[in-house]
Amino acid sequence: MDLNCFRDRLFDLLNDSEEMEIADMNADEQNSLIAVRTESRKVFEIVCREATDREYRWKNAK
Repeated sequence: MDLNCFRDRLFDLLNDSEEMEIADMNADEQNSLIAVRTESRKVFEIVCREATDREYRWKNAK
């Protein structure tokens, strides 16, 4: 799965989730960012990027 596909699926998961109480979302595809506004009017940003060095860390974690 590439980064764009992952970001799109994450957006869809959040959009379909009623438990998260999301009022609105905006996707900034150029910066791989998803901005989420909740019903309580708080705003969160989710940055999606591929962490290329993490696979080594996961394999060698204790």
